[in-house]
Amino acid sequence: MIVGSHPGIVEVYKAVARVAPLRVPVLVLGETGTGKELIARALHRFGGRPEGPFVVVHCGAIPDPLLESELFGHRRGAFTDAVRDRRGALPAAHGGTIFLDEIGEISAAFQVKLLRVLEDGVVTPLGAEKAEAVDVRAVAATNRNLREMVTAGRFRQDLYYRLAGYEIRIPPLRERLSDLPALVEHFQRRAEKDLGLPPKAGPSRGVLDRLAAHPWPGNVRELAHIVRRLMIDTGGLDDEAAVERLLMQEKREGTDQVSEFLPPSPPLPSTPLPLEEAERRHILSVLESTGGNKSEAARILGIERKTLARKLKRSHTTGPERTGGEEP
Repeated sequence: MIVGSHPGIVEVYKAVARVAPLRVPVLVLGETGTGKELIARALHRFGGRPEGPFVVVHCGAIPDPLLESELFGHRRGAFTDAVRDRRGALPAAHGGTIFLDEIGEISAAFQVKLLRVLEDGVVTPLGAEKAEAVDVRAVAATNRNLREMVTAGRFRQDLYYRLAGYEIRIPPLRERLSDLPALVEHFQRRAEKDLGLPPKAGPSRGVLDRLAAHPWPGNVRELAHIVRRLMIDTGGLDDEAAVERLLMQEKREGTDQVSEFLPPSPPLPSTPLPLEEAERRHILSVLESTGGNKSEAARILGIERKTLARKLKRSHTTGPERTGGEEP
């Protein structure tokens, strides 16, 4: 589930809606942990063949010899450990979508083989004498800057253009902090369900402020991990000291490093808005875009209508701008 209503993530929703029905390959760009597989699944779900298979291959985790077998398949006896026939991911995805995650990690030699398959639409399993036709939609993802890799000669230009029929860039969490409250609440409810914990109140303002000050190098995935750890350790999201300890632990263990591969994000303003004010302005912007329809605004924001009513009431009381009261 993709959560958020920041303009950057709304543009992603719009891009998915535009390209999903079209038979073009899509390249999803974003730092580690931004949710690239979620976008790939949305492209499949809203595409022309949602009933077809959705097959995931994590290219960066598989060495070349095994990657060829993983994608193309092999016949018994093709190599020492091939004791039986194995169907590859590409034939398995026939009539559906193949998601090639971490595509920037594949070797130059394998890039040639993959390009040939994508151009010809046929796969020859290792050890096989005959090729078989495959009809798949390719969605690839990477946290690397493939354009720079092409310029440096580390990624084939023809393969890049074959994969990037359309590009979708997912903004990192630090660029859409107004989504933080909704994301935290989403991960809290999911943790409560997964762990069998009783429902608790949402995060305290102090906890949200501390989370907003974190750079989030691991993006949404890191946030989900932090929320889950807090739910296990403290049973809720109101202990600022526990948040501070956990974030410091993450930093000490070396996870607090922004991706070196994507272009740097624009610097944050020298005097950023307090989280509550940023959230208030964003809610008012969404409400204005819906013509004052609070039910539709709550749907876009990913929160319950009563939660929106509570936030609007608080904004009406404390904010520099006033908005209408609750609907009956």
